[in-house]
Amino acid sequence: MKIAVSSCLLGEKIRFDGGHKQDHFVTDELVRFAEFIPFCPEHLAFGTPRPSIRLVRQERQLYVQSNKDSTDLTSALIQTSHHELARISDEPLCGIIFKSKSPSCGMGSAKVYLDNGFCEGKEDGIFAAMCKERFPLLPMEEEGRLQDAWLRENFIMQLFAFDAYEQFKASAPTLGELVRFHTLHKFLLQAKDEQLYRELGNIVANHTNLSIDIQLALYEFGFKTAISRKSSIKKTRNVLEHLAGFFKNNLTKDEKKILHSHISDFADKIIPLIVPLSTIALYAQKYNIRYLLEQTFLNPYPKTLALRSHIDAGK
Repeated sequence: MKIAVSSCLLGEKIRFDGGHKQDHFVTDELVRFAEFIPFCPEHLAFGTPRPSIRLVRQERQLYVQSNKDSTDLTSALIQTSHHELARISDEPLCGIIFKSKSPSCGMGSAKVYLDNGFCEGKEDGIFAAMCKERFPLLPMEEEGRLQDAWLRENFIMQLFAFDAYEQFKASAPTLGELVRFHTLHKFLLQAKDEQLYRELGNIVANHTNLSIDIQLALYEFGFKTAISRKSSIKKTRNVLEHLAGFFKNNLTKDEKKILHSHISDFADKIIPLIVPLSTIALYAQKYNIRYLLEQTFLNPYPKTLALRSHIDAGK
């Protein structure tokens, strides 16, 4: 899995002041499962060290200025941003992680100033905006937002689901294999977006006898859109209750009590999601419910990332 990452987050000393902003989740944990493609249009345009820059709006147009002497640097940054965009576009990317608050790479966090020096608000940086236009379905986040356990868990789930679909697509799948792929991801999709989950089911059912190529194209768009949605405690609880229904003829009275108390405690943010999921997996093993054991929802990414072990990973 290849992920494009702002170079400073990887520990490269290319910030305007010659420093870096190494993100240890990326370099110490995520690195075990991904190959990183570094980028930095500001370093490419202006070198390191360099005067800091800012975004300025003049007559509804966005410009890049030097904080040192207000020199217009827009053209230079746009040129190197196009260069970096073309370079990373040559890679089979599964995601992008940007440096927050950066005039080039911030995702909705780059400050925009007026001529009088007052901050007007925040927007996407120059390069981040280009990436969002070029890759509308690609998982993207900035490292600042990934400090939030809920956003981090959702983003990592999206990354691995995106990669799973890319590998599936590369295998030149048949209709039967599409049915199988959808079956494995049913509850993950339901936890993301109930409506899209049902629409994807209709695509797989193929009531209108579409060709496999059209089916796959429709499914890919819907799948990648669905996994970009954020899970919530309410939606996740609904899925957990649905999973619990598979045991209704197997569980003892005490086992039912334990499972439903775990689901309720998760919904009340008393325990993390990993607890009811582990209970469901345990019962699925005990009663040999293979359909549940194969569900991606139970293990959407490597367990060692432990993202579902935090109470704050649900909202």
